[in-house]
This record gives sequence, C-alpha cells and structure tokens, in this order.
Amino acid sequence: MNAVTVNWIAIGAVEDIPPRGARCVTTPQGRIGVFRTAEDQVYAIEDHCPHRGGPLSQGIVHGASVTCPLHNWVISLETGEAQGADEGSVKTIPVKVEDGRLFIAIEALATEAV
Repeated sequence: MNAVTVNWIAIGAVEDIPPRGARCVTTPQGRIGVFRTAEDQVYAIEDHCPHRGGPLSQGIVHGASVTCPLHNWVISLETGEAQGADEGSVKTIPVKVEDGRLFIAIEALATEAV
C-alpha cells in the first residue's frame, strides 16, 4: 500500500496578495502563480499559459479564473483548464491557509506503508 507524503512550504501571508491579485513563487519545480479572489479564496497554479507561456500571475483575476495578459486565454484557477473554445491546461498546486499564512505543496512523495 502506498501513502503520499505532502511537504507544505510557507510562502507568506494572505495579506501579501491583494484581492483579485496574484504573486509568483519560484520553486525547484518551476514558477507558481498564487492567486487571491475577491471572495478571499486562494489558488495556486503553474505560472505559464498553455497557449504561449504567458505569465498568468500578471493576468486579470475575475471570479475563480485568470485571463492571460498575452492573448486573453481564460484559465480556471480551480481546475487549471482553459475555458471557452480554448484547449489546454496547467497543473494546479495544493494551497492552504493557516492563521493567515499561505502554504503550498510543491512536491508529493509516494512511500510504502509498513
């Protein structure tokens, strides 16, 4: 039986990201965009549009989506999927908030349970 170990990495405070804003975090696995919606939901996804690699963290946050600043592709922050007629996706990253601090899981390791 395999168990998954998640390593949570502290990346700052929720207040570091304005409502309908984003910040970029550089990790060994690549750049991750961390987004805060107007409703104070926080999401993390890979920081590159599946279309032409545009920096999603510089896009416009609306609802639970972000619009790429290069060619206006809309990406769901919940699923990472392109919306509308566009096709493609980015990886979503687990994110959690504890006592106002943000954490992301940048890697998950499978281990054997004894």
